[in-house]
Amino acid sequence: MTTHTSSRSEILPPPLERSAVLGWLVKNLFNTWYNALLTLLTLAVVYFVLRGTLTWAFTDARWDVIPNNMRLFFVGQYPSAIAGQTDYIWRLGLCVYLLAALIGLTWGVRVKYPEPVGLVLVGIPVVLALIPVLYFFIARPAETPLGDVLTTAVQILAMDVIAIVGLYIGKWRGDRFKRLTNVLWIMYFPLVILLIRGFGENFDVQEAPLAAIPTRFWGGLLLSLLLSIVGIVFSFPLGVMLALGRQSKLPVMRTFSVLYIEFIRGVPLISLLFMGQVMLNLFLPSGITLDRVLRAMVPITLFSAAYLAENVRGGLQSIPKGQYEAAYALGLNGFKTMIFIILPQALRAVIPVIVGQFIGLFKDTSLVAIVGLLDLLGIARGVIANPDYIGTQREVFLFISVFYFVFSYALAYTSRRLETALGVGIR
Repeated sequence: MTTHTSSRSEILPPPLERSAVLGWLVKNLFNTWYNALLTLLTLAVVYFVLRGTLTWAFTDARWDVIPNNMRLFFVGQYPSAIAGQTDYIWRLGLCVYLLAALIGLTWGVRVKYPEPVGLVLVGIPVVLALIPVLYFFIARPAETPLGDVLTTAVQILAMDVIAIVGLYIGKWRGDRFKRLTNVLWIMYFPLVILLIRGFGENFDVQEAPLAAIPTRFWGGLLLSLLLSIVGIVFSFPLGVMLALGRQSKLPVMRTFSVLYIEFIRGVPLISLLFMGQVMLNLFLPSGITLDRVLRAMVPITLFSAAYLAENVRGGLQSIPKGQYEAAYALGLNGFKTMIFIILPQALRAVIPVIVGQFIGLFKDTSLVAIVGLLDLLGIARGVIANPDYIGTQREVFLFISVFYFVFSYALAYTSRRLETALGVGIR
């Protein structure tokens, strides 16, 4: 008994280490004299940059330009209340609420453990709802009544509640709603176009509540997102067909695909946009004209399809010949081999490149401001040209850059989740 007790008393506890943060700093940033010098120089640069940036942000910047033009940034000149008639902004609000419900429902169905997602869905809109309220009580803008601020906050929170309800409905029903979510996503985009565009040929203020809204009223973030979504949705199948055509054994199809891809890739997008605005109607039958927004969507789609075709072709070339031989050995013909065996593997291999192409497409939509369309960048240029907001370029461009970053990061995050789910890069 004595021996056993003494042996246990000789067991020493593990050595105490310095705090994790301090130990990490010493090990990684101050382990040598030159690393310590580089760390100090970097801290000095960061200090001077942050000091100037924070001083400008909290003392010199004129942030009133953002809330005063918030509606322009989001929806452009989309009719809000015309001659006392119906406020057509409710259509866009309905689109946003439907999107929130679909996102929550899909996430609840597709994700096994959606609780962290639920926290995000709660947290982000709550923060967004608090921003206008805090701005009102800090800045005290005389032209903005408190009722409008509270209405905005309530609308954001309502979107949050709808998303959470959809999340838990999807979690409750589980696999039963998987096909339903696919159908709802397919139906959502045409429904959004109908709600935004309305019905009828001409805009009539007496026609409510689904009056036709001409595209000349579309602008801001609304137009940027529409151009991006249309370009992504239609350029993907077109790019896949061009990639398959370039791999085809039929000379006519292969030659057409090669000529199209090489011609489009050799021309800058801005020149295609100018051609779409000026020359596209010349190739149409007499009496038929395309809308200006549609004349921008067509070049963007064709341009993106050419680059996407080359990305898909790279994925097709990465598939070993053994896959073709195995499919033929199973009795599959060329069409079934390509559709069920080769193409899924090729697309899976180039997911990062395709998403990168889509992110570039979203940012390239800002070029339509050069041809006179008032997208997010066009609205920003119009705001800073207003005599009341002279000298607010930094505030405005910083604000719209946040939008481009948020949507680009959302696409990149979705790509990473998809790569993880499909095991991209894992052999």
